[in-house]
Amino acid sequence: MAVTFVERLPSNPTAWAAIQDAFTRLLEYVPLFLPLAIFMGTLLTSYNLTRSSERVIISAAGLSPYQISRPFLLGALIIGILATTVINPYSVHLSSEHITSDHLKLIDNEIWLRESSDSGYITMNAKHMHKSGNILLFDDATIYIQSASFKLTTRIQSDTISLSDAGLNATNATIWDQNGTATTGPWHIKTLLNPQTVLDRYLQPDQISFWNLPEFIHKMRSIGAPVRGHLVQFWTLLFLPLTMIAMTTLGIAFSQTHQRRNYNFGIKFGIGILTCFAVYFFINIFNALGATGVLPPLLAVIAPPLIIIAAAGTFITSFDTI
Repeated sequence: MAVTFVERLPSNPTAWAAIQDAFTRLLEYVPLFLPLAIFMGTLLTSYNLTRSSERVIISAAGLSPYQISRPFLLGALIIGILATTVINPYSVHLSSEHITSDHLKLIDNEIWLRESSDSGYITMNAKHMHKSGNILLFDDATIYIQSASFKLTTRIQSDTISLSDAGLNATNATIWDQNGTATTGPWHIKTLLNPQTVLDRYLQPDQISFWNLPEFIHKMRSIGAPVRGHLVQFWTLLFLPLTMIAMTTLGIAFSQTHQRRNYNFGIKFGIGILTCFAVYFFINIFNALGATGVLPPLLAVIAPPLIIIAAAGTFITSFDTI
């Protein structure tokens, strides 16, 4: 958050606005750093139990490795569910209140919108975009209106063009007709485009709430748009609790040590962190394979945590604590 605050300070009018911006972006990073935080917390807590001989006493009392790990697993499950159902929708809500062109997939670093109908085509090019309430504002925008035969009939240029449910509007625009004659004044045209359809079409998958993703995917499929990235995002959020459990299991596995042997925990902790980053890289590879169609999205998301749980669980159950 501190790094993001310093980075966003020049682009915000006040320091408080930069802090709010940094907090919003911090929530967007939750799926990125939460597994690592879960792993480190589990590793430290479990090792402290071993160092204080509490784990030895618990094992001597007859509790199985699963019974010892159950509080960790339950805590990770609850955190994962909260991250998916509460933190992600809240983060998307905050981001949508201050949507900018940084959130969109741009072509040549510019925004392009196009609408086709029986009467012709409307194409708009803009440098930047931001949101004001329920209206999208496009800066340094140019609009080209073509007939059904692709003949250019009108060109409109303005410093700011707004898009609302009523259509495209400009309070002060320069308008050229098909003869090249220019006029200046207000301009308006009704369109099929509206702010919601623009955001639905151009927002990244991680800018859509978990609760809205199923309906959005269904809508995109109905118009033949690619949805692999959105499917990967949906399954990632849905199985985030499973990923939390996998990282917890990995943390418990790395915390297994014989305190009586005076083993240097710092070395094991460092190896565990490196392994955690390697696991994160491994998960990202599977997600990329799912997004490109090499693997089914569901398999790409669910396979890594299951592999981690199987490997770490095998080590935990075979480790002799006493």
